[in-house]
Parts: sequence; C-alpha cells; structure tokens
Amino acid sequence: MVPGRASRPLGEISLQVQFGTSTNYRVEHVNFYVADFDTAYHAILGRPALAKFMVVLHYAYLVLKMPSPVGVLSLWANLSVAYVCETESLALAEATDLSIQMASVVAEAKMASADNMEIPEPPRASIKSKEFKEIGLSLDDPSKMVKIRAHLDPK
Repeated sequence: MVPGRASRPLGEISLQVQFGTSTNYRVEHVNFYVADFDTAYHAILGRPALAKFMVVLHYAYLVLKMPSPVGVLSLWANLSVAYVCETESLALAEATDLSIQMASVVAEAKMASADNMEIPEPPRASIKSKEFKEIGLSLDDPSKMVKIRAHLDPK
C-alpha cells in the first residue's frame, strides 16, 4: 500500500483465525477486505480484529498479548522477519511512488508543444566588483568573520 494512493477492495471475506497452540489458543471469525496490490504482508489485522481478540500490543517488544481459556496468550514476532517485511514494503512503496511520478511526467511531456521542450540556459551572474566587505559572525568573538563581495549587481 502506498500512502496517498487510493485502492478499492475487490471484496470481503470472513475467515476463522486462530492464535496459539493446541493447548493454549484463541479462535475468532475476522472480516478481511481483499485488495489487489503487492505487499510484504499477506494479511493486515486492523483495530476491529485486534479488539475482537482483546489484544494488547507492545510495538517495541513486538509482542501481542490476549486472554485465552488457559490464561494469557503471548505471541512474539521474529525481529528479523519483521525487518525484512518492513524493508520490502518501503522498497515497494518507493518504487510504486516513482512509477506514478514518472507516468505523470510522461503525460505532461506528451501534452507539451515542441517550443516548450527547449531547456533555457540559466542566467550567469555578472560580478562587477572586486571589493569585499567583512561581516562579523559573533559578538563574543571578533575573530569570526566572513568576507562577502560588495556592490553586487542587483539583477
């Protein structure tokens, strides 16, 4: 998903989601929106799903905690896998954003006339004066000075 880029869901599906093991688990039905874009993630759980499981998140430790029939169920994320997913997502978002920008540049270029295709030369500053003016940079230390050219052409 790219920030600022709209996406319409293709549909919605309700799936049974289980966290934990056969001895300590939680099962709930979660509604997912199906979207047609590439991400490093296969599914993203939003606030409604987290509320349904009564999850408490801790982002710094990458852990989810939720109540279960046997007690508290703790789910620990793998930091290296999370890092790879984040890196892939950023690279994909950056590539998609660049391709969108390139498409708009190409569209603008196709609409431009041949007269507007010339790149103008930047104006060169003409320096007429060889005089310099010294300006102090610090009130506390008079030795800190900078020299600038005096009587510059205002154009």
